[in-house]
Amino acid sequence: MCESCAAGGLDRREFLVAGGVLGAGGLLSMAMAGQPGAAIPAPLARRPKTPAKVLVAFLYPPADVVNEGRMEDSWRTHNWFTWPGNQFEPQRQERKFTEKIREMAERIGVAVEFAPQAIYQEAKVAAFIERAKSARPDAVLIVNFWNTFSKWSFQMATESAPTAIVYHSVGSNHQLPPDYLRNAEGLYYIHSIENWDEIERGLRAVHAKKMLAQSRLLRVSGNVPSPARAHEPRLDVEIVGAPADEFNAIFDAVTADEALVREAMEIKRRATRVVDVTDEYFVEAMRAHRAVGRIMDRYGADAITIECLFLKHRKPCISFAIHNGNLTPCGCENHLDGTLTLMLGRWLLERAGFLHNPEYDTSENRYFGAHCTCAWKLHGPEGPSQDYWVRPFFHQLPKTAALDVQWTPDEPVILAKYLTGQDTLCCWTGRVVESPTSPPTGGCATRVLMDVDGLDDVCKMYHGPHPILFCAGRSEARRMKAFAKMHRLTLLGNV
Repeated sequence: MCESCAAGGLDRREFLVAGGVLGAGGLLSMAMAGQPGAAIPAPLARRPKTPAKVLVAFLYPPADVVNEGRMEDSWRTHNWFTWPGNQFEPQRQERKFTEKIREMAERIGVAVEFAPQAIYQEAKVAAFIERAKSARPDAVLIVNFWNTFSKWSFQMATESAPTAIVYHSVGSNHQLPPDYLRNAEGLYYIHSIENWDEIERGLRAVHAKKMLAQSRLLRVSGNVPSPARAHEPRLDVEIVGAPADEFNAIFDAVTADEALVREAMEIKRRATRVVDVTDEYFVEAMRAHRAVGRIMDRYGADAITIECLFLKHRKPCISFAIHNGNLTPCGCENHLDGTLTLMLGRWLLERAGFLHNPEYDTSENRYFGAHCTCAWKLHGPEGPSQDYWVRPFFHQLPKTAALDVQWTPDEPVILAKYLTGQDTLCCWTGRVVESPTSPPTGGCATRVLMDVDGLDDVCKMYHGPHPILFCAGRSEARRMKAFAKMHRLTLLGNV
């Protein structure tokens, strides 16, 4: 189904002011679903966004400590440099890692604080844990350069913060890496060779969770759930409800001024082709866009999902395409799983997602997705634009405008879905085959055909309606893996 999702809001200048730093979505408890209630009073201020805080510590003994037999391990009587050995130069490695970690943390937007000295004593381990408990960081990053310190790294990781990254360089372990690190819940264990990408994945997972937990999702529906304000329990996203009548009244109050008409005609001008959509419905699309922005601003929302299938001329398909392209997550049909996944992708991948409904070519073992709200900015607001047609919404009169976005053949893509209430994240990688024409395919305005990596039966990918396609590859998909591992989610898929 594709019928309008929600109407999007402000003119471009208003949008940029109101948009700010936008975040991720939420879930109302199952007990709330479908129960009528009163909307909360508006306006609401946007929730402030503070950066995630990560404490970083290095584990290794200085050379003089080993040479003088002051190490706290069984090798000290031999003045023995266990793996990584006496030529590893851990102090020099610490300087390099510190520089890299600072750079990526600044780029991502994470605040990092480093322990003042490398830790190699049990008392210092205990002191770090107590300091962390007092400082309450969002995560710790433990970099272990010494074979016999694995248990200390585990202790520091599991007792200091809600989640952790443990980096253990190859050659700093002897024999198999410890199972208690590899398989620990809530801990991202990296055993690799100078793998900056993996450390960045862990930091991005910390950042995404922090932003989600400071975000508000506006849920617009005919029946406002009771209570009208709640939190999704795993991602800790705030959710507020608003009545559809309020959105309709905001839309009806929007006038088609000169600026709005210019924006409508700009959407038309950019199109590669317009099929059976009159100028009237370009204008209605931008009225919906302004209404979406205004109701989001009224509720201080970072994301929105609207019960949108029967909004008639108020359908916000193009608004959602614009907002998602600007990293403001907008989900169709009042669907929480899909909107939460859009919000997760906004912070973890910094990409717009395409919420859609799935279909399957079982003869060719290919995945097919179709819907009406695809962004033409699929690679971030500053990235390239996809070509698009404008054609009528597929299911219901009047002939409101929707985008038929053309996806790039052979581009890597991720199919993802967060399953609320199940503590599960699904993630599949593959490549675009094409954007099939309609006919011969049906579905909705934008259609994508995908080859999935290493899957014998494409129907195994089905996890219900409204998964999300992202233009991203296997490297980015591993950010999903890091997020699932650190925040105690079951990961399904082929990553």
